[in-house]
Amino acid sequence: MSEYLSLDPNALSKRDRFAYLLAGVGPRPIAFASTVDKEGNVNLAPFSFFNAFSSTPPILIFSAAVSGRDGSQKHTYENVKEIAEVVVNIVNYPIVEQMSLASTAYAKGVNEFTKAGLTQIPSDIIRPPRVAESPVAFECKVNQVIELGTEGGAGNLIISEIVKIHIDKAYLDAENALDTERLDLVGRMGGNWYCRASGSALFEIQKPIKNLGIGIDKLPKHIRESTILNGNNLGRLGNIEVLPSPAEINKIREELGEIIDPKAENKSTSLHMLAKAYLENGDSHTAICILMMAE
Repeated sequence: MSEYLSLDPNALSKRDRFAYLLAGVGPRPIAFASTVDKEGNVNLAPFSFFNAFSSTPPILIFSAAVSGRDGSQKHTYENVKEIAEVVVNIVNYPIVEQMSLASTAYAKGVNEFTKAGLTQIPSDIIRPPRVAESPVAFECKVNQVIELGTEGGAGNLIISEIVKIHIDKAYLDAENALDTERLDLVGRMGGNWYCRASGSALFEIQKPIKNLGIGIDKLPKHIRESTILNGNNLGRLGNIEVLPSPAEINKIREELGEIIDPKAENKSTSLHMLAKAYLENGDSHTAICILMMAE
């Protein structure tokens, strides 16, 4: 059984509470927000308290929190209160260092596009410019700003409705869908840490929306209590719609032939290990058939 450190968030210092939140809630996507003030001064800043919250209407929300260092408001917050528009530029690996540089606390009126060496190009509908190097950019009207407090660390939720989407064609596949592997997006973690959504970090899980899985509770006891299979293995097995028939099991037994040794000393363990390999290669049907042989 795991041991837990249980904490009262209100008893923690602001710094510790912030650190636990940032390290424990992640990876977080990054809203690289470009705004303008009423004089037309451009600001560009990243925020990782961010996500999409609705597709109809298309809504993005990010939080430009009160500074925990000096209690000041972010220039982004001040700008959207004056000009209720923002471009949410998406960050991928090729611009992650420039994005980080743009998070520097420059004085009001300093253009972070210039400081970070990024290209500012006009938006189609709203006044703030967008980042040319960003793979995806969302022009947004700010519908509402919700202030959650006044102390350092208090969030200001900027609720934004998308009015135009811009996608660099280099990141589209043949069907004009965004290609996850090409996007190479980054996510914010705790401290100085980020993560990169590419290569072996990417994996697929079949969504349980087209079928009604039987659930882990309906798997035979020897499978549920396996010392070889882990929670992810069982979760994948629970997504099958029906246990295999004797005919299906026999077919797999014949196909595998010598791989399955009926005289093995630890036959059950061997079968569970073999099934695990098939599961982790995405073949749930063969895996469940092998496991049924271990009864």
